[in-house]
Amino acid sequence: MLFIEKQLQTDISKAFSSLFQFELEADSIGFQPTRKEFEGTHTFVTFPYLKVSGKSPEETGSLLGNFLLAESAIVSGFNVVKGFLNLTLSESMWLGVLAEITAQDTYGQGKPNDKKVMVEFSSPNTNKPLHLGHLRNNFLGDSVARILDRAGYDVMKTNLVNDRGIHICKSMLAYQKFGNGETPESAGIKGDHLVGSYYVRFDQEYKKEIEGLVAAGKDPEEAKKIAPLIQEAQSMLLKWEEKDPEAYALWEKMNGWVYQGFDKTYATMGISFDTIYQESSTYLLGKDIVDEGLKKGVFFKKEDGSVWVDLTDEGLDEKLVLRGDGTSVYITQDMGTCDFKYKDFQMDKSVYVVGNEQDYHFKVLFSIMRKLGRSYGEGLHHLSYGMVNLPSGKMKSREGTVVDADDLMQEMFETAERHTRELGKIEDMEGTAASELYRQLGLGALKYFLLKVDPKKRMLFNPEESIEFHGNTGPFIQYTHARISALLRRADQLGIEIAVDTSLVGLHDRERGLIYQLSRYPAVVQVAAEEYAPSVVAQFVFDLAKEYNGFYQEVSIFNEDDTARRAMRLALSLSTARVIRSAMGLLGIDVPERM
Repeated sequence: MLFIEKQLQTDISKAFSSLFQFELEADSIGFQPTRKEFEGTHTFVTFPYLKVSGKSPEETGSLLGNFLLAESAIVSGFNVVKGFLNLTLSESMWLGVLAEITAQDTYGQGKPNDKKVMVEFSSPNTNKPLHLGHLRNNFLGDSVARILDRAGYDVMKTNLVNDRGIHICKSMLAYQKFGNGETPESAGIKGDHLVGSYYVRFDQEYKKEIEGLVAAGKDPEEAKKIAPLIQEAQSMLLKWEEKDPEAYALWEKMNGWVYQGFDKTYATMGISFDTIYQESSTYLLGKDIVDEGLKKGVFFKKEDGSVWVDLTDEGLDEKLVLRGDGTSVYITQDMGTCDFKYKDFQMDKSVYVVGNEQDYHFKVLFSIMRKLGRSYGEGLHHLSYGMVNLPSGKMKSREGTVVDADDLMQEMFETAERHTRELGKIEDMEGTAASELYRQLGLGALKYFLLKVDPKKRMLFNPEESIEFHGNTGPFIQYTHARISALLRRADQLGIEIAVDTSLVGLHDRERGLIYQLSRYPAVVQVAAEEYAPSVVAQFVFDLAKEYNGFYQEVSIFNEDDTARRAMRLALSLSTARVIRSAMGLLGIDVPERM
């Protein structure tokens, strides 16, 4: 695709020079995909150049089209619709493109660009298991990291775990009071689930205390502050900060349980990290940066000794960066963590995958780091995403109404099995092979459904809709790959050659359309990397699967008498399977060979 567009840019630049005596920079020339109702694949819009041509839009397009038809090695036809010049490219060019794609095992892999990017995602709390919202976060972060790696970046995947604070102490206190020595082994559940149950228990007992205080005549807001449980939790946090042996040992034990649980959940998701940071190691960072900011005049002190930054010139507010008593706020430690991570990796870009409730926080943080003159400041990016709900409604961790990630994934595996068996889409598989297929389909359905939507949009996840074998779903694309794999196995059994004869003439429209779609893949990877957008890849691979299914229904392969044409159609099928596998891999999705 990049070769095609480079050639067209060069040819159109020559046309402008010859026809209009105007030197048009080749790199400035852009194209649109031709609309399906018109013939062609690449459309050049003439409207911006009418002052140069001195002609009408239609006449400008016709002049350029005729020049390209006569002078370009790859243009074989054109049509002009108003100011839109639609270009048809030669069959030999398309066959050459297919031959090039078929010959590459790593088609779509970008060249190393010597740039480093850190992608931080997941960031769970160690007081509860991962839930549906975490699934969107993890899948986004993992996919963006994969896309950036494919585009040529040196990528580090990091996870900053929130393992300290009052919410962690709530679980600890509830366990201390009501746990009776229970362990994940004795309870028969994962450690993160066990600890999460005590977070819910704390909230239940805390509400009872508030209700009792209100019944005794206390103001509801005051009752929340003076309830014994919250007072004890705050006391436990102070003990932890002072490294009290008992509090610290309890914290280490319960966090250990949670990490073991997280590891199993990440393994089921297919998620891994290069580095894991703990907030317990970073929460005291940043005070030296406050001193630096004061010296540089980026920050200022108020009469009470508190330190602030004025961001009103950027449409933001004044922001507190250090309290008057010298204690940190969230932004203090986040500034310190920025520098801490940079010392580890010296990245050019840093992508934070965090929900949109933190939009303002990241605008402030990034503005501060730029004002402080950090070399990585311009490369900071917040990949913001909206909440995910199920048809049953919103979720709240402390009330125990969250949709647990482990439970949802297991439900997806079971739903995949039911749908697959009902539709008969299985080749007599049993046991481990069948279980692996259901895992691939269930996880693929879940990941694809969450990644195909623009991250900024809130979304409703419907498990039943996501698992369908038709429409814009993961299983539809996976089934297309399995269909092609079966076709290629048959070709292998029959000893049929897979090759591309570039001298063939008379390409079917479906063949040309499929090669065009395949040719777009490298450019799609680059766009998805630039925009941190897995949805771009998802849309591409869905369109590719649709295009192949249209080809499969209209164009014969094994009944084709012309051996060269049959070999080319098999090469087209092979290349499609490879690109589907590669693109789905960028979404973190496996594709089955058999169904």
